[in-house]
Amino acid sequence: MNLFRSKPTLLALALAMLASAGSATAANDDLDLDLDEAGKTRAGGILQFDLARTYADREHWSMARSRAELSAQGSSSGFKWKISGRADADAVFAIDSGFYPDAVRRDQQYQFDLRETYVDFSAGEVDVRLGRQHIVWGEMVGLFFADVVSARDLRTFYLPDFEQLRIPQWAARAEYYFGETHAELVWIPSPSYDRIGKPGAEFYPLPRGANVRGEVKPDGSLGNTNWGGRLSRLVGGWDVSGFYYRSLDVAQTFYVVGLNEFEPRHDRITQLGGTVAKDFGEFVLKGEVVHTRGRQFLSTDPAAPNGLVRQDTLDYVIGVDVPAFNDGRINLQYFARRAANHDPSIGTDRTEGGASILLGTRVTQAWETEALLVSMLNRTDFMFRPKVKWTAAKNLKVTFGVDVFGGKPNGLFGRYDDRDRVYTEARWSF
Repeated sequence: MNLFRSKPTLLALALAMLASAGSATAANDDLDLDLDEAGKTRAGGILQFDLARTYADREHWSMARSRAELSAQGSSSGFKWKISGRADADAVFAIDSGFYPDAVRRDQQYQFDLRETYVDFSAGEVDVRLGRQHIVWGEMVGLFFADVVSARDLRTFYLPDFEQLRIPQWAARAEYYFGETHAELVWIPSPSYDRIGKPGAEFYPLPRGANVRGEVKPDGSLGNTNWGGRLSRLVGGWDVSGFYYRSLDVAQTFYVVGLNEFEPRHDRITQLGGTVAKDFGEFVLKGEVVHTRGRQFLSTDPAAPNGLVRQDTLDYVIGVDVPAFNDGRINLQYFARRAANHDPSIGTDRTEGGASILLGTRVTQAWETEALLVSMLNRTDFMFRPKVKWTAAKNLKVTFGVDVFGGKPNGLFGRYDDRDRVYTEARWSF
């Protein structure tokens, strides 16, 4: 019982620390279309096909997904608007029909999501956006530390790029600029939460065999809304920001409600943090720090209520981006979480750290290579993602890659040691 309960504890900690390790480079072909002139309507979209085969342990197809994403944007009478949606269909459940449980098939085989859908207008000197939108406060490459507002689709782990991983929030956002200072207020009346899938899915965060009840999501009362504010300013060439955010945690807290039985819920947390960034010629230095209060972690202490103990934490990261290989770059990052009131019963050290290195270069006009290595240092587990990108045509990009996991089985990546896979992605934008 104790050993079983310690595994989700480590995962919850690492999942909260690490973001999209596979999205170290943000997508630059998104659907954010600028208007050339007032009143003009523009439309665009993306068609994408993802194919992946897991070759470790029991070999199987793990993805055969077709994706279509459409967007339209326009303006009229002082308003700007955008509407976008995404539809997915994954044929892997027909190819390997007996590999995944029915609950996983129902959750992931077909899906339609309303993506960014909002209206913009100005009230005096205040810019306002109402609707479903991305709100990104972080600065780092592939890490979610200060990106506290965003929810994420984690059913395929942290492998997709940011644009595909993030789930928009229904929000009211107001922005005001005065000099070199930018002020932002956010209110989210109906929060979106992380999607973690169903037990038996390829990257479900709890061990196989866990009895997991249905997720408990807070009701739509006023007390269950999220809100916060952010100030940013250019100071001596440094981009500096600070924020305060009070929310229902987008990540699940797994309450122990029986023998090896868990119930995902969302606790109220408070986060205070900041970011810094500065260009030094061709070098870019970035950093983030976030203090979180109210989050709970699974404990091996049999006397802990619901198997949980409260653990206030300080997350921090520093990274540097440097040019290399003529037309390439190197990104180095160190990240860590330190417990303010460390309780050994949660199965982690007072400080849990990790590091990442990203190498990328252009081989020819049409071909690029990239390799990402992320490691959690306390348990020396890792994820290695080499890939090759081919620009087959102006609007067509094809990626070939390998995802390799290794290390101790109680680590974030080590527990997926039998999920190594090869994959390809074809993405056509129009």
